[in-house]
Order: sequence, then structure tokens, then C-alpha cells
Amino acid sequence: MKPANSILSSYGVTVFETMSRLAIETGAINLGQGFPDDNGPEALRQLAADAVMEGPNQYPPMLGIPELRQAVAAHNKRFYGLDVDWQTEVMVTSGATEALADCLLALIEPGDEVVLIEPLYDSYLPMVRRAGGIPKLVRVAPPEWELPRDALAAAFSDKTKLILFNSPQNPAAKVYALDELQFIADLVEKYDAYTVCDEVYEHIVFDGAGHIPLMTLPGMRERCVRIGSAGKTFSMTAWKVGYMTAPAHLLGAIAKAHQFVTFTTPTNLQRAVAAGLTQNDTYFDTLMNDQQAKRDLIESGLRDAGFETLHTGGTYFLSVDIRSVGFEGDDVEFCEHLIRDAGVAAIPLSAFYQAGDVRHFVRFCFCKHDDVLGAAAAKLKAHFQ
Repeated sequence: MKPANSILSSYGVTVFETMSRLAIETGAINLGQGFPDDNGPEALRQLAADAVMEGPNQYPPMLGIPELRQAVAAHNKRFYGLDVDWQTEVMVTSGATEALADCLLALIEPGDEVVLIEPLYDSYLPMVRRAGGIPKLVRVAPPEWELPRDALAAAFSDKTKLILFNSPQNPAAKVYALDELQFIADLVEKYDAYTVCDEVYEHIVFDGAGHIPLMTLPGMRERCVRIGSAGKTFSMTAWKVGYMTAPAHLLGAIAKAHQFVTFTTPTNLQRAVAAGLTQNDTYFDTLMNDQQAKRDLIESGLRDAGFETLHTGGTYFLSVDIRSVGFEGDDVEFCEHLIRDAGVAAIPLSAFYQAGDVRHFVRFCFCKHDDVLGAAAAKLKAHFQ
């Protein structure tokens, strides 16, 4: 029989699925996959349920219902001072992953070069390659996660179409500083490129740092696509509601890809997300404070167990150096050992690097109930001490 697509079919079962299956088989506490234990705000869930019963339940506008697009525009103004035309510069998607696919399919011509900063969210590279792009990989590496400016500058050329940029970054938990963002912006402008900015963790930034969208820097307003996620902002990852902000000349092209991918997103979920984005600051402050407290809780527990922890500036994730507890194997072996012998699941960081040479660090997800984090920490301490 004729083969399937050679690019997408070359990817096997992800390490996330492998570790989750093993955790289920052994009954281990799963701190591997990045989703919260909570069901999300009750008021938004009730609003979504009511909207199903009230209707309409037919196709909404392709770009998204007006009230959500208006809410996204207002959110940009409120938090970042961005003036956005909701009618020509905002689109709703079925999750941020769809938004990323739309951008890459719409903006990349076969042979265009795309700069990516490892460690990578798992959809980036397959979609760049499937769209015909040539990936140019640069890495931030543990434990410091320092931006390698010379290597990044060398990755850009006249063939560069765009940089796919994630901040706060999963799984590094790195929040890029203003001077790092400016360095990236200067390269984008110098080489007449675009940026697709994955900013789904924009409201989960710790220690008073605050999120700075690349779009807010001089010269970037016309070159940036900014992607947000209701799943992350409202702790309801199953809803798969994303939204993007882009200049009209880019959004018009991206919308043409969107119409052939999902076309639209459930109306009731859009209505609820619109209400969520218009909540007062208390909600967003509480989200950040709660996740920061969970970070501190698991970090304390991991240190008590003997781990050397890496800095977590944002996101749901905290990484550790496995050598600090005397483990001499690699990160995949360590995660299997952890599940079978300590009863806790984590994810090896090598899964996020293409060369497979970052072998001594693993990632824990802390957006779980405090009692779950406490139980996991106790298991780890008992095992390693």
C-alpha cells in the first residue's frame, strides 16, 4: 500500500503518553502532563451550559463571535496598552495549537526558514516541517536558560520568514526579559521577518515580573501574531478556545488557513470566554498567586527530597537536575524509575530537544491540588532519603 505522509507519520507515540500510561498502570501520582486538577471557574461553566440551551447552536462567524473578539481587543488594551481593531485584527480558534497551525500554514512557503528556540512545545517542529519550512534551531539550556545571542543572530538570514517564539516558555519556565525581547525584535526587523508569539501562559508569571508581549516593542506591531489560550487562563484545557491578535495584513492570510482547518469554534464556549476576559483584576491576580504558591510548595518538597531545582519564572512547570539525588542514568530511565519505584510521574526534558543530548533534567507539573503535590513530595522524600 502507498505510504502516509512521510513527515507526520514519522512521529511516534509521545513520551507524555508513554509516561502517563505507565503512571496509570502503576497508580503513580501524575505530575507529568500539564493540566490543572480544577474544573475552572463555576460561573464560566454555568454560562457555557446556559448558552447551549439558549442557542443558537449553528455555525458562528468564522472569525469568532463579536463579543469575544471585542473582549480580546479590550484585554490587549487593558493589560498591555495595545490598540487593536477587533473587526480586522482578532480571530478565535479551536485552541492555541490550531492557531499555531493556521499561522504556519498561512505564512510559510516551502523553503522558507523558521527560527525556533528549544526546548520546544511538541507541535512546533512537525507543523513547521509539514508547512514546508526549514527549521533553524537555537537552544536555551538548563540550568541557566540563558539566551545564546550569537547563535540566535547566526540562525537568521535573508531566507528567514519568521521566528516561532514561546514566552513564558514551556518547559523551561523561562520568562524573557525586556533586553532579550529587544534583541529578538531587532533581528526580526533587520531581516524583514515575522514573529508568531505563543503566549498562552501570559497570566502565569511569578515574582512580580509581569508578561511583556513582543508585540509591544517598537516596530513589532506590524510583524507579530500574538496567541492566547482560554484553556490556560481559565484552567479549562478541554475547552480548546484560543485567540490571536495580528495586524490586518497577516490576519487576513491566517484566516484563510483557519477556514480550511476548523472553520469555527463552539459558540457557547466563546461566550463564556468573553465573560472571563472581562473579569476584574482579582481573578487574574488570584490565578497568578495560586500557581506561584503551588510552585513554592512543590519546590520546597523537591528540595527536601534532595533535588537541585531550576528557576521557574512562569508556566505550570518546575525542573530538577537528577544528578543531585545521585542518579547516574539518563532522564528517560529516571522517569521510569520514578514511576515504578517512587510512585510519581515526571517528564524527561530530553523530549523537548531534537539532539537528545540534554539528559539530566526532568520536569514536574505543579498545577495540581495542594494535597496531591504534598503527597508527591512525601513519596519522593521517602524514596530518596
